[in-house]
Amino acid sequence: MNLPLVRSTSYLWRRSHIFLRAQLVPTNAFTAFFSSSSSSSSSSSSSSSSSSVQIDSLQNRILGAREPSMTTASVIEQWLEEGKEIKLSELRNIAKKLRYYRRYSQALKISDLMTDSDRWGDKLANVDVAVRLDLISKVHGLEKAEAFFNSLSESSLDHHVYGSMLNCYAQAKQVEKAEAMMQKMKDSGFLETAVSYNVMLSMYSQLDNYEKLDMLMLEMEERGIKRNTFTYTIRLQAYVACSDVEGMEKLLSVMEADPGAKMDFHSCISAANGYLKAGLVEKTLLMLKKAEPLIIASRKTAYETLITLYTAIKLKDEVYHVWDSYKQMGKFVNTGYISMISSLLKLGDMDGAEKIWEEWNSGKINFDIRIPNLLIGAYSRKGYFEKAEAFIEKMIENGDEPDSGSWDHLAAGYRAHREMGKAVEVVKKAITTSKAGRKPSLLTLKACLKHLKKDEADKEAGNEFLKMIKENYRFSPGAFNQLASCIED
Repeated sequence: MNLPLVRSTSYLWRRSHIFLRAQLVPTNAFTAFFSSSSSSSSSSSSSSSSSSVQIDSLQNRILGAREPSMTTASVIEQWLEEGKEIKLSELRNIAKKLRYYRRYSQALKISDLMTDSDRWGDKLANVDVAVRLDLISKVHGLEKAEAFFNSLSESSLDHHVYGSMLNCYAQAKQVEKAEAMMQKMKDSGFLETAVSYNVMLSMYSQLDNYEKLDMLMLEMEERGIKRNTFTYTIRLQAYVACSDVEGMEKLLSVMEADPGAKMDFHSCISAANGYLKAGLVEKTLLMLKKAEPLIIASRKTAYETLITLYTAIKLKDEVYHVWDSYKQMGKFVNTGYISMISSLLKLGDMDGAEKIWEEWNSGKINFDIRIPNLLIGAYSRKGYFEKAEAFIEKMIENGDEPDSGSWDHLAAGYRAHREMGKAVEVVKKAITTSKAGRKPSLLTLKACLKHLKKDEADKEAGNEFLKMIKENYRFSPGAFNQLASCIED
C-alpha cells in the first residue's frame, strides 16, 4: 500500500530552524511569540480574524510600517520628535519580534541603533551580538557575517556568538566551515549542551549524510552531553526521509526510556509520517492519537496537519473530530477552511465540503479566492458545469471577483469532458475579465488552439486566440512556440 508522505522533510527542517534560532539566541519572549503566532500573523496573511484596537507603542508602529515611505528609521525619528523615550530593552524585544516574522532588514536597522554606545552608555551584550550576526547573514550574506565575526574582540566571543556563526555556516550548507567552527567551540569549552550538536545534526540531515548523524549522537553520549527532544526529532526525521521504519522504531524506544526527552507534537507527526510513508495505517493512527493532546494552545497549523494526515488514511470521522477541536479555538482562519474543504473533497464528501463552504461564506471577514476555487475545481472535474457556472455568477453578484484560476478550473473541466467550444469561450472570458493571476494551464490552451484549427470555419480564429494569449500572458519562448505550433499548417 503506497501512501504519500504528507508533510515533506523540507517543511520539517524549516520548522526546525525556528527552534534552533531560539536555542542559539535565547529569548524570554520566544515561547510567547511562537504560541501566539496564529493570531498575530493571521492579520498579515490569510487569516480572517477580527483585529482589536492596538496600543500606541513603538513596537506596534514599527510592526505596522509597511509602506515604502514608512522606514524603521522614520518611525523611530517620529517617536523621538514626539518627546517619547526609547529603552534598550524595548529595542531588543522589537528586534526579536521582527526576526520572528522574518522581517530581517527592519530587525537589522533596530540592531544598528542598538550599537550606538553613546546613546546607551554601554556596548552590546554578547546575546545582542549573536542576534546581529544572524541578521547580517540573512540580509547581507555569509561573507559579510564572517567579516563581522572576525572583527569582534575576544571579550565578545562566547557560546552565543560562536553558536550563531555556526548556525550561519550550517544554513548555508558550508560543511567544512561549520565543522571547523564546531571544533573551535570544542577547544574553547563551549560545547556543554545539545544546542550546537542539533545545528550540525540538522545540517547533515538536510544533506542526507546519515552516517554523520550517528557519529555525532555517539559523540554526545561519550562527552556526557544530554540529548533533548529536538535532538531525537532531527534523527527521527532523517529515518523518515530514508524510509527506515526499523531505525525509527528503535529511536522511539530510546526516547521513551530517556527521562531527558519526551515525545512532543513534532516528534509524533514525524513518526506518523514515517509510518504513513510505509503504508502502516494502524501505526500512523496510533501516532496521530498521541499527537493531538500535545498541540500547543492556539497552534492552528497543528490542527491543519492532523486534518491532512487523517485524510491521507481516509478516516473522515477523525477529520471532522479534529475540525470540531479546531473551531473551539474561536478563530476564523482561512487556511483552516482550505485544509478542511480540500480534505473533504479528496474523501469524496461533496455535501460536507459545501456545508463548510457555506459556514465560511456566511462568516468570512477577508475574502480568499482559494476557497471558492476548491469547489469550482471539484464541480468542473465532475462535469457539474451548471453548478460551477452558477457558483461563479453568485460570487460576482456578491462582489467577489473570480481570478484566472477560477476560469481555468472551468475550462479544464470542459476540456476533460470534450466540450471544447465552451472551453474556448471560458478561456476568452478569463483573458478579457480576470485580474492579474496565474496563467491558464498550457494543456488547456493547446487543446483550445487545436480545436480552433480543426473545427472553426473562421481560419483566423486560432491566430486571434493566440494573439490574445500573447498580449495578456507571459510564457517562455519554448512554451509559446508549443502554443503556436498547434495552429500551424
